[in-house]
Amino acid sequence: MFSRILVPTDFSPTSDAALEYARILAAKFGSSLQLLHVIDDPAASTAIVADGFAPDTVDIREAMLAQARERLACAMSVTDRARFHATAEAFVGMPASVIVDYAAATGTALIVMGTHGRTGLAHLLMGSVAEHVVRTARCPVLTVRQAGVVDEAGVPVLDRCLPMSA
Repeated sequence: MFSRILVPTDFSPTSDAALEYARILAAKFGSSLQLLHVIDDPAASTAIVADGFAPDTVDIREAMLAQARERLACAMSVTDRARFHATAEAFVGMPASVIVDYAAATGTALIVMGTHGRTGLAHLLMGSVAEHVVRTARCPVLTVRQAGVVDEAGVPVLDRCLPMSA
């Protein structure tokens, strides 16, 4: 039913919960898993050009991408990589747009992503990547709001990845 499942992550507990749900679905349907992290590029979302000095951000972006790739590598065990034919990618851009475009380009059958459930002023000011993805993706989107899930055997799942050291 779902041959490819995409799991966008911002490395939050909610994204971790979405990954756990995706693992369960992938095991049930024999799906492959794709992890995706998008580093928000503020320069891509504004039309305002500031007068003054702007440092070259290529090195900064490369460092951020390298750090994201390290964290993505930690998100899946070797067993999970083999079992789910898992891949991981990191990009810089506008998160919702990159997620939707990546899903379309890779033939994703389902997107499983966390949502922080912001409402009111926080939602108005910060927007919602998940909401934008739900509205614009060509495939179904499962949003996960709670942080705790259980595995296929009903056992609570704990964080499998320790925070990166500085």
